[in-house]
Amino acid sequence: QVQLVESGGGSVQPGGSLRLSCATFGYNIDDNHMGWFRQVSGKEREGVAAITSDGRYTYYTDSVKGRFTISRDNAKNTIYLQMNNLKLEDTAMYFCAAEGDSGDMLDGDRWYGPFGYYGRGTQVTVSS
Repeated sequence: QVQLVESGGGSVQPGGSLRLSCATFGYNIDDNHMGWFRQVSGKEREGVAAITSDGRYTYYTDSVKGRFTISRDNAKNTIYLQMNNLKLEDTAMYFCAAEGDSGDMLDGDRWYGPFGYYGRGTQVTVSS
């Protein structure tokens, strides 16, 4: 059974930083795209960042470019999302996503996904 477990969320002031982690169980990330999505209550889930299996290519939604960095450690079966200069509008539940047979795709310089597995999420709250 595939399990994705996020951690690292919390409450910060605008301009602050957080680092999210996603550990995977029952799933080998080596050959798979991985990503981060976020969702605000009442709104659609949004793709935030994604990374190819070899880590060579990354995707970021426009609103986080230059502030967020996605990375992966295949040896630890873990991915990360470093979030700097956080803004009020970054407040959301953040979900780790793993490639599956079908699911959400992200369209950047190339296709990322499909993301068929999601964790339960970690809350990020940015407030002054």
